[in-house]
Formats: sequence, C-alpha cells, structure tokens
Amino acid sequence: MSRQNKVIVDEAEGYVTAKLAGHWFALPISAVHEVFLLTRITTVPQSPPGIIGVLNLRGRLVTAVDTRQILGFSPAANELTMAIGIERQNELFGLAVDQMGDVLRSSSAEREPAPMNLDRRWREIVTGVQRSDGHLVLIVAVDRLFDNVVTLASA
Repeated sequence: MSRQNKVIVDEAEGYVTAKLAGHWFALPISAVHEVFLLTRITTVPQSPPGIIGVLNLRGRLVTAVDTRQILGFSPAANELTMAIGIERQNELFGLAVDQMGDVLRSSSAEREPAPMNLDRRWREIVTGVQRSDGHLVLIVAVDRLFDNVVTLASA
C-alpha cells in the first residue's frame, strides 16, 4: 500500500467510569492503578481539607481523597466506600466516588468538547464529553484534577 492510500485508524481508548454527585465521569485506564474499597481509614491530625485519611492497601500507604470536597460538592449522603487508585509522583491516592461504573471505550470521533455551561469546577478538569447509555460522561484529565487537590491542600 502506498503512503497516499494509507488509512489512519483512530483507536479507541479505555476509561474507568464512576459517578460523583450525580455526574458520570471517566478517567483514562492508563492512569488508574486499581479500584478498591475504602476500609480501615485512619484520620490524620491536621490534614488539609479534602483528605479523608490514610489506609494500608497490600502494604502500601494510600491517601484517601474526598473527591466531592475537592470539587466543591456537598458531602455524600452515605459513607463513601469505593475509590479509584491513582499513582502520582510515587504516591498512591484513592479518589473516593459514589458509585463505580463500567469501562468506556472512546475514540476521538465519539467525544465532543466540554460544554461551555459546565460548572466551573468541572470545566477546569474536563477535556471532553461522550454520551453513553443515555447519560453524559465527562472525560477528566488526571493532572488537572490533581492540580485541584494540591490547590485545596495548600490553602
């Protein structure tokens, strides 16, 4: 096949989906270390806002993050029990979520830009949106989300 006839295929990327404060969002699978239960959390005195505490996950220390608080939403009605593990700078964080979803396969052709009327807190971290099973899924940039964690922690 000549270079002129070469077809470029946009391969679908995988995302882990979860629900938070009534919104579905997705994080790239490549950024997710694992999904786990938030159990046996030890609170840390004088920890910054948004930090629930720490827990031991198979011998590793995990900082549990209240993702609702980081993004300015009201506290969960029920205790948060699930977390998405993200490793950042050799430290493991557990982003607490209300509900876990499925894996979403997404190609750039299926994604749309983030709507302008999106809440400011989400607009800062969302790179695009995709419709899935009758609802809108917000595609989140992990680095931008952690910028919010750092900003809140240093306030």
